[in-house]
Amino acid sequence: MSDREAMEFDVVVVGAGPAGLSAAIRLKQLAPDAAVCVVEKAGEVGAHILSGAVIEPRALEELLPNWRELDAPIHTEASEDQFVFLTKRTAWKSPVLPPQMNNHGNYIVSLGDVTRWLGRQAEALGVEIYPGFSAAELLIEGERVVGVATGDMGVTREGEHGPNYASGMELRAAYTLFGEGCRGSLSKQLMQRFDLRRGVDPQTYGLGIKELWEIPRANHKPGFIMHTVGWPADRNTYAGSWLYHFGDGLVSFGYVVGLDYPNPWLSPFDEMQRLKTHPHMRRHFEGGRRISYGARALSEGGFQSIPKLTFPGGALVGDSAGFLNLPKIKGTHCAMKSGMLAAEAAAEALSADRTAELTAYTAKVKSSWLYPELKHGRNLRPAFAKFGLYGFMAYSGLDTFVLRGRAPWTFHHKHSDHEGLQKASVAKKIEYPKPDGKLTFDRLSSVFISNTNHEENQPVHLRLRDPGRWLGVNWEEYRSPESRYCPAGVYEAVGVEEGHPRLQINAQNCVHCKTCDIKDPTQNIDWSAPEGGGGPAYPGGM
Repeated sequence: MSDREAMEFDVVVVGAGPAGLSAAIRLKQLAPDAAVCVVEKAGEVGAHILSGAVIEPRALEELLPNWRELDAPIHTEASEDQFVFLTKRTAWKSPVLPPQMNNHGNYIVSLGDVTRWLGRQAEALGVEIYPGFSAAELLIEGERVVGVATGDMGVTREGEHGPNYASGMELRAAYTLFGEGCRGSLSKQLMQRFDLRRGVDPQTYGLGIKELWEIPRANHKPGFIMHTVGWPADRNTYAGSWLYHFGDGLVSFGYVVGLDYPNPWLSPFDEMQRLKTHPHMRRHFEGGRRISYGARALSEGGFQSIPKLTFPGGALVGDSAGFLNLPKIKGTHCAMKSGMLAAEAAAEALSADRTAELTAYTAKVKSSWLYPELKHGRNLRPAFAKFGLYGFMAYSGLDTFVLRGRAPWTFHHKHSDHEGLQKASVAKKIEYPKPDGKLTFDRLSSVFISNTNHEENQPVHLRLRDPGRWLGVNWEEYRSPESRYCPAGVYEAVGVEEGHPRLQINAQNCVHCKTCDIKDPTQNIDWSAPEGGGGPAYPGGM
């Protein structure tokens, strides 16, 4: 028996993101007397939330139809859409916009601010929210999940109890919903423990890197939306950018690189910086200043990569399960809807025997608008791997305008992202220009404005399963790709000039994007939640 203090709830939700908070709100709407708890690793709700973001309000309208009267921070309606193909020196604006990229009726928002607002709505209904506490351990009795335990606080780097030590707490529940976001550490354990990925495609991921800019009001066009593909990525790398004007002189700029890219010399961060130097992009930043930065991975596999959603005692919601519509470049409405449907299944189970698996959740997903929406877009992401950029663009036209997502075939993701990395000796080396500090920047100055902080004397939350593997594999074969794919400068190959290379892990820089957990060529890196409250602290507007 554990000597940790325990609290009992009807439902525990892991993660105060759009999916988790939507689940909590729907539960309290359906079962006002239910005891519902949300645990969140960020120091405050919304502090770890990062997205473009253009949101489709469909799920929000269903969850809180009076959201406008509740003063939701959703104000900038989409007004203009552009889709641009870039070469090194030119830009070609598509005369035809794919229908799934038509944002009429959608809104450009700070998803962090929307999430903070959702948290207030949940608390007004009686949901207990505990920010600053990481869900670090699954509680399993028999073959049933019975809750989670939060991580111990005040543990030193050596694993000893420091002067401010406090043991974690057990949060027990009839049902636990996991909305940790992409590649959550507990969700990963659940998939392995309950074999939730059997019979589905491997998940494929993207790394999204974002900058928030403030530009002169004379250059600001609220509601303007632009997406680009092409340069600086090559034709075999799935990548593209977004640029959104919203709020009071704010521009959200970001770059997403599919993590199935083959070249170990590629640096998604430096690709993003280089993109800003293109004449068509540079003009959007003139006279402006960068005010915030962040990064996170996103699940791109779509319909054919969604795992089994339920297990004894709980379910996966949101990006933990991969609910993202990549052709739309949107996931918030999908995440919210999945949380609502899981909550409806949980409310029904709570009023019955409280032990049945939440299989009704899966049935509800299949009978909702979420299922056909994801199914119709299922072939576009794997089509890129199959045909490359130009073939992908041609196929997208066929799938979208002719077949309308109803192709009688399904393309598949054939391998995990880490399996396609080429050896450094055969891949084309990429030289990136030095940053100028005005338009382009380095990693450390970027991490600084993400407000990232970790207690320095805590255990390192990035672990090598086999430390000896780094030199012979990561260095000798791939020349330390983690030093390039990490957008925060966490990983450094030091001692190279002296002829004794070794890996240095600067865990305090980590922005919790989870890319290292995904892309390491032998899956030797495990990301786990650090002490609660650590990580980035994205400000309002981000």
